[in-house]
Amino acid sequence: MSLLLPDSGLLFWMLLSFGIVFALLAKYGFPVITKMVEERKAYIDHSLEVAREASERLAKLKEESEALVAAANKEQGRILQEAMHERDRIIAEARKQAEAAAQKELDEAKEQIRQEKEEAIRDIRRQVAVLSVDIAEKIIRKNLDTEQEQMEMIDRMLDEVLAASRNN
Repeated sequence: MSLLLPDSGLLFWMLLSFGIVFALLAKYGFPVITKMVEERKAYIDHSLEVAREASERLAKLKEESEALVAAANKEQGRILQEAMHERDRIIAEARKQAEAAAQKELDEAKEQIRQEKEEAIRDIRRQVAVLSVDIAEKIIRKNLDTEQEQMEMIDRMLDEVLAASRNN
């Protein structure tokens, strides 16, 4: 018996046991293993399909979100533009109201100045009339013959009127 060549009886029993094990594995083991491999393959294919669908959904959602952002930006621009127009309108309206109020106050001030001026002119006329009457009365009381006496009388009367106006 050689170490490299097995005995024919040993070879027979090895082939027989191998065939039995192979037959048992072929009948019971390989179908289960094949079924598990196919199930795993189906699970992986299904997972890939789900991942592909999720990727497509994500792409669609991204497109929709970009569209929404673009619409929101457009709406924001429109709102800002409307706000600027409204601000300009309010400023113009306030400016018109301020100009109208200023014109009204200016007109009222002019009217008040005119009335005060008329009142002052009336008051001056009254004072001139009173002074004229006083001077005439004093002149009538004293008949002045010379021009020198007349000038002295006028100066004295003016001094009296000035002193009286200073006291008031």
